[in-house]
Amino acid sequence: MKGVEKDIEPAIPTVSSKVEDRKENTALMEPMLIAEGSRHRTGLTDLAVELAARSAGFTRSLPQGVHTALATLLRTINCYYSNLIEGHNTHPVDIERALKGDYSTEPEIRSLQLEAEAHIAVQEWIDDGGIEGRAVTAGELMEIHRRFCERLPEELLWVEGPDTKQLLRVVPGALRDHHVQVGQHIPISPGAITRFLERFEAVYGNLGMTDSILASAAAHHRLLWIHPFLDGNGRVARLMSYAMLRATLDTGGVWSIARGLARNVTGYKAQLAACDLPRRNDLDGRGNLSEETLAEFTQFFLRVCIDQVKFMEELVAPDRLRNRILIWVEEEVRAGTLPPKSGAVLEAVLFRGELPRGDVAAILGTMERQARRVTSVLLEHEILVSKSSRAPLRLAFPAKLASRWMPGLFPEVTE
Repeated sequence: MKGVEKDIEPAIPTVSSKVEDRKENTALMEPMLIAEGSRHRTGLTDLAVELAARSAGFTRSLPQGVHTALATLLRTINCYYSNLIEGHNTHPVDIERALKGDYSTEPEIRSLQLEAEAHIAVQEWIDDGGIEGRAVTAGELMEIHRRFCERLPEELLWVEGPDTKQLLRVVPGALRDHHVQVGQHIPISPGAITRFLERFEAVYGNLGMTDSILASAAAHHRLLWIHPFLDGNGRVARLMSYAMLRATLDTGGVWSIARGLARNVTGYKAQLAACDLPRRNDLDGRGNLSEETLAEFTQFFLRVCIDQVKFMEELVAPDRLRNRILIWVEEEVRAGTLPPKSGAVLEAVLFRGELPRGDVAAILGTMERQARRVTSVLLEHEILVSKSSRAPLRLAFPAKLASRWMPGLFPEVTE
């Protein structure tokens, strides 16, 4: 897109007077799944089982209040790392500011903040069940693209062909009507996209649990191979895979595949490019494309997922998280930023998941008036949240405190 690098690799549009269909056969993107009899299948199945077990165990270990707070923060984290893959560095603190309506006065930074808002809005829609079980359908893929792109500022909706210099506007939710080239890969003609998306949906739409986990990687590449949109395909693919894993594993959105991919972005892009290669020999599956490279990408993708679940398990282990929060609270109390005994309230919320307001006075051993003052300060500092003045108190994980409470989740702000 004009002014900033977009997509996993920028697509180079070519001029076409009409939507051309070169009549490509959908067999061109086979294999779309790792076959049951494939020599790669056993190892990949083991990884899928490990991921399912780890993800379920981690999710079940979280109190509901902590789970909700963590999932909210992870939307910002997913957005940050997905943007980073596209070459857009919008720090989580700046993203959080944008969500409160606090935009930068610098036009480019403001545009990227709006882009981040768009990404988070789409993920929130997914988290709320917007596409439950339908992430691979053509209609929902177009809906993801539409919801994301319609929130973008106008300057981020234009693609420039470096050879022709022709400006093409990205239409939210619309399939591309131009030929493109992505690196060395020349995607299918625009007129063939609908046919290939129908095949895509037919293959990936009704799978069992293990196949669905494996397909979250395979479908990720094959959607990029089709390249259905003029721009934004990388983002749609990552949101689609997120939705697939969320539905299959009931992840609750508390770990981030985008973080893992961004931290190994060179390997991620190299693996995707390798999956574009044709079948190598008689031992390399039976499709047009290489099964071996698809299996290698699937292995890479699942290992990244497992690593991210492990990372989050260690990061929010109850005793470690509690100790980091209480150390921070003690420092703030000594500095006069928080009232005394604030740590007791936060510890109770951590243990219970949520805390009725009427319990605060007993925890503090004070009168109601003092309890209300402590509660008010914690709410003002956005450490606690509540749906109303009478609703229970829940923990929040503001991005501005994540470097202390959950170190390593994302880089600290550098001035």
